[in-house]
Amino acid sequence: MRKLYFLVPGTDGKFACGGLWAELKTFKLAQQICHAEVVTYRQREVGKLFLDELLKEKNLDDVIFVISWGFDIAKLAAKLKQHNVVYHAHSAGYKFSLPASIPIITVSRNTLGYWGQKSPNSLIYYLPNEISPEFKNLYIERDIDVLVQARKSSQYLIKQLIPALKEKCQVEVVNSYVEDLPGLFNRAKVYLYDSAEYWAQQNVSEGFGLQPMEALACGCQVFSSVNGGLADYLDPGFNCHKISGYSQEYDVQRIFKVINSSMSASLSEDFFVEYRMETILKRLQVILGELNEFFDHKKYHASNIPSLTKRRLVKLFINRIYGKFQKKYFQGL
Repeated sequence: MRKLYFLVPGTDGKFACGGLWAELKTFKLAQQICHAEVVTYRQREVGKLFLDELLKEKNLDDVIFVISWGFDIAKLAAKLKQHNVVYHAHSAGYKFSLPASIPIITVSRNTLGYWGQKSPNSLIYYLPNEISPEFKNLYIERDIDVLVQARKSSQYLIKQLIPALKEKCQVEVVNSYVEDLPGLFNRAKVYLYDSAEYWAQQNVSEGFGLQPMEALACGCQVFSSVNGGLADYLDPGFNCHKISGYSQEYDVQRIFKVINSSMSASLSEDFFVEYRMETILKRLQVILGELNEFFDHKKYHASNIPSLTKRRLVKLFINRIYGKFQKKYFQGL
């Protein structure tokens, strides 16, 4: 099995974010199956390989480069076009296309569908992000009525809904890194998450949305947007509630109904099995096996399936119109 090089711009400082942590989690899972290393390409770091130096090696046939940083994908794909490359897709909507020679692994079915339409000749796989085992319901007393993480929250949430809630209940707004997030989720009755506005401004989608899933695993009642990858697992009315529902007053009414009720938010562990390490490792084993077979094939065969380029789509449109014209005017001749 080929060695995996997970490419990230850097692993700390300005590059620290949820997407980076999710990628490094996948890297650690891959290490349980094959040899894998982290490679940086913008920031040189002690003890880590740097891409420009790595590419000076003559023989990299036994390597697969895993690229994931959305805004850098087009440049990285071009730079690595002579090598074996896999795109680990988190968010969708970036303005680039990929050749069929680059397989795609998506973290959500939402992103899976996006690339299934945009890149129909590519190998595409689904590998969800992992929910760590520490995210579980501890069944302890919950002293926080409403919990909000400010990052990615909408202006409506921060400037309207939260002030209204603070007048009547205990609200905690988190503005920085939390060391014990599972513990914090276990203290909260309700967790609010509203990222649709944030991702609309970025012009890309919510890739997976770890926090609502983690909150659910800890027994929180979740009020969330259902944009992008969140729609994979959130089911308003059944395992969560839709935030920003028509009016501020209606949101407040529904949130207080949940706070004051004795309803349990505990979901069966079966709900989370798909996102736990054991299941993901099994899926990753299968995916890596197929990728290695593909790159063996690619060494000796060129891609020969027509791509859905703009030019081809125009040609298909013209042919379709011409076919209708022939059927209408010449069928009876």
